Amino acid sequence: MTETVATSDYLVVGGGTAGSLLAARLSEDPAVSVTLVEWGPDDEHEPRARDLRRWAEMIEGEYDLDYRSVAQERGNSAIRQARLRILGGCSDGNTMISWRTLAADLDEWVERGAAGWDAATVQPYFDRLRTPIQPVAPEDRNPMVADMVHAAVAALDVPLQEAWNDGRLDERAEGAGFFEVGYTPDTNLRSSTSVHYLHPARAERANLDVVLDARVERVEVEDGRATGVLARVDGELVRYAARREVIVCCGAIDSPRLLQLSGIGPRSVLDEAGVDVVVDLPGVGENLMDHAEGLVVWELAELPPPTCASGWDAGALVSLTAPHDRPDVLMHFPVEPWAVHAEAYGAQLPERIVSIAPNVARPASRGRVWITCADPEAPPAIDYRYFTDPEGRDEAVLVAGVRLARRIGAAEPFASRLVREVFPGPDVQTDEEISAVARATHQTVYHVSGTCKIGADDDPTAVLRPDLTVRGLDGLRVVDASVFPQLVATNPVVTVMMVAERAADLIEEAAQRVTAPAGRSCS
Repeated sequence: MTETVATSDYLVVGGGTAGSLLAARLSEDPAVSVTLVEWGPDDEHEPRARDLRRWAEMIEGEYDLDYRSVAQERGNSAIRQARLRILGGCSDGNTMISWRTLAADLDEWVERGAAGWDAATVQPYFDRLRTPIQPVAPEDRNPMVADMVHAAVAALDVPLQEAWNDGRLDERAEGAGFFEVGYTPDTNLRSSTSVHYLHPARAERANLDVVLDARVERVEVEDGRATGVLARVDGELVRYAARREVIVCCGAIDSPRLLQLSGIGPRSVLDEAGVDVVVDLPGVGENLMDHAEGLVVWELAELPPPTCASGWDAGALVSLTAPHDRPDVLMHFPVEPWAVHAEAYGAQLPERIVSIAPNVARPASRGRVWITCADPEAPPAIDYRYFTDPEGRDEAVLVAGVRLARRIGAAEPFASRLVREVFPGPDVQTDEEISAVARATHQTVYHVSGTCKIGADDDPTAVLRPDLTVRGLDGLRVVDASVFPQLVATNPVVTVMMVAERAADLIEEAAQRVTAPAGRSCS
């Protein structure tokens, strides 16, 4: 019999962006006990995880699960999908570009069945966040990037933005400028949820237990209720039990993977993998979305100084169609280009280069994630299905993004810094030519989401009810980017935090309903 090593009221599986925040919030109630089980090690004394400028050192290293996809029929098949196995998760290895979720994005969530996730309800959670967020400090503003910003304002006829999160984007979601970023400028300390929520909470609360280096392999279900998990610790399988709820916070790849390994998912997938079906839930692993990011590269006349907050500190939003309350294209203006896919394609790049990276802000294409066997050690299968939406919208937006980037490159004061375009190159001009090159070389922005989506009762692909509980079961929720019905148009790390903040309230409300005294009978 598997040993039960701990029993708590709430068992949070995964200590990433959502899990670290949620465990800290739930443990604010001294009357409950909370256990957080994290697959990876601690991040508190890992300098690469704390210093925002060192984010790239966390990618494709010892903490990165480094997932790969199946061959893509219309997109780049060489994507390396970073997923971090460490306390803090992907908020330890991203650029912390921080956006309050746009009202129009939340309106679409409601339209897709996420009742109660409207802007009036959800946007106030931005102001509740404990993670410091502010515009990139003046001393961290690279002069070349500043020229790119001013060229974008001139070329694209969009406003200069200094305060992206002041609410004005809900009226016109366009602009160019240095971003608002989650960091502390004088120390470059990143605003991860582990740093600003979990570390102080575990230092002072006896009711919060953080378990590290424990890989959860299965959620246990008894009589239709999640009662705990089985985890691999030092090679041994042990049990962590939950009196109230198990809350899965493993991210958009590993949350559906864990559910499927637990027998919760599409019957066809589970049967093929040799996993006994506990709940036939067709949507688990479906609805995978990502921001596909294109690339335009120029030769530079002179390299700029390395000044930056993260190196990806500015960019632009562009709406292609009315009512302009959501961007179609989000551009990043990096200090140092990331052009490995262009080089793999055969591009000969000079020593001094600069790039603009436009992405498809509101993807219409849908992929999926699934297990291929019952072995927890086997990586999941991932098929993004980039650029496969029937209307061809994603492809058209990517082409438009490349053309918008070229307009910025032709505008001053940026144009004077450039020698020539080197990728895709001046010979690539028609929509068809741009599309072929851009689709073959695009990059992920690591914004995978949607694989355990919230939805209405009449949506057979909905995995979660609007309160984030898993359909067909009691005592089980999912809280991370996998719950998104639609990927938000901006970088989503803060939206994940806002989802976790709302989840804490939803869980507290559920507990109050259970413990509330019965009303007096009228009979």
